[in-house]
Amino acid sequence: MNHEQQESVVRIDKWLWAARFFKTRALASAAVSGGHVQVGGSRVKPSRNVQVGNRLQIKRGEEVFEIDVLALSERRGPAKEAALLYAETEESKTKRDAARELRKQIGGPMARPEGRPDKRDRKKIRQFILKE
Repeated sequence: MNHEQQESVVRIDKWLWAARFFKTRALASAAVSGGHVQVGGSRVKPSRNVQVGNRLQIKRGEEVFEIDVLALSERRGPAKEAALLYAETEESKTKRDAARELRKQIGGPMARPEGRPDKRDRKKIRQFILKE
């Protein structure tokens, strides 16, 4: 198989890794296997080949991306090159922005403890746990 033919057939887990949706291929493969990646609305296996024009729905943590595949690549390059492999739909962008704003309003910054509990704090924690 020559290089040109090879680029027209790329596994979905490899493409997701190359497009920088996941940090490792193993994470991309696990996401596809777990049903977090759909092609045209249906679950697929990590070995499924992705094609130009496919619409993917990718759930990564709390974020959901809906993208159209514009180009194929098996090589993970710089983020600027990876962004050229797909186009996110406008609807997807607005939904993600709205969800991000909602999370900011609801959660806000969490109060972090100053350090490890001292002896007195540990005693209070034990008493609290034993009451329940």
